[in-house]
Parts: sequence; C-alpha cells; structure tokens
Amino acid sequence: MSTVSRGFRGRRRDSSRQLPPGQYLTNDFPVLSAGPTPRIPLDDWEFTVTTELGESYRWSWTELMALPAESVTVDVHCVTRWSKLDTAWRGVSLDTLLDDVETGADFALVHSYGGYSTNLPLEDLLDGQAWVAYEYDGDELAPEHGGPARLLVPHLYFWKSAKWVRGIELMDQDSPGFWEQLGYHDYGDPWREQRYQGD
Repeated sequence: MSTVSRGFRGRRRDSSRQLPPGQYLTNDFPVLSAGPTPRIPLDDWEFTVTTELGESYRWSWTELMALPAESVTVDVHCVTRWSKLDTAWRGVSLDTLLDDVETGADFALVHSYGGYSTNLPLEDLLDGQAWVAYEYDGDELAPEHGGPARLLVPHLYFWKSAKWVRGIELMDQDSPGFWEQLGYHDYGDPWREQRYQGD
C-alpha cells in the first residue's frame, strides 16, 4: 500500500509542453530565408515525386487540392533556437502522395522553387509524420512562410520543412541538401540538438 497520498507529488508534467534543449518559446512566427521569396502562380505550380528508377508522379495545384487533406496542430522548432507551440496547418499527407509510388529507396532529397533542397530519410516522411502544407492558422500559406505550399516535418528542425516545395527525389543513398552542404546536421533532431555536423 502506498504511503504517499494522492496528489502529493503535485501536477504531472506534460512532456509535450517541454521545449527541446537550447530552445526558447516565441509567439511570433519569424521569417528566415536564404534568398528572395519565390512567387509561384498556382497555374504553374506542380509537385513531382521522382523515384530512384527515374519514374515521375506529378500533381498540379488543382490535383493536390482534390486529394484528402488533414488538419494538424504541431510544435515547430527552428535551428536558430526559437520554438512555436500549437501551430495549426492543413495539407496533404506524404502517405497519400506516396501511396501509389513504387520505390525501394531509403532517402529523399526535397526540392523547392528558388533552388533550395534538404535531405531526409524516407521513413521520416511516412506514417503520419509529414505533409505538403498549404494553409496555416486557417488561412492560405503566405509566400514568406513557404506558400503556396511547403513541406511540414515537425519532428525535425524547421529547415527540414522546406518552403516553396516542388518535389521529392527518392534515392538509394543519402545526398546533402543546401544547408547540410554548409555544415548543418544531416538529420536535425531538435531533442538531440543536432544543429550542425558533429552534434
């Protein structure tokens, strides 16, 4: 029988409210970009998945909007040390986009309008972990935040959630993206403070 009465230990900590090490909380949504903000007309926008064998799967904006969408509320953590909690997004799960794609690849290189890229293990884009997001907080995603659509991979540092996403290249071997070539960590787990190579 327990000798500690109920409630003695105080309120149980909600681990989902903890911040990763080295992060601070912000209520703003800072805008950080490496270069000018691309402006992509919706009639010209497309999203392409290319397999390791060179097969391509394409969606226009209209076709993307016709796919089942999900609303998700997640915390995001930037490598520059800010974190924003309970961000509300709407988009198409990568599970939906990759459902009919036949691949044996283990890695993905995400490409953006404007030339940006970032690399991820393919498994980090599956099982409800990643979306092509086109709404933020109930509104169309603004260009400065990656609109018309960005990748959303909230369990990794936010640079992995590539703005202005235009496609994913599936690969057998990992290949570093833009920031990774400049010394950022290949994986980028905020809970392990994987900010830079060697962390």
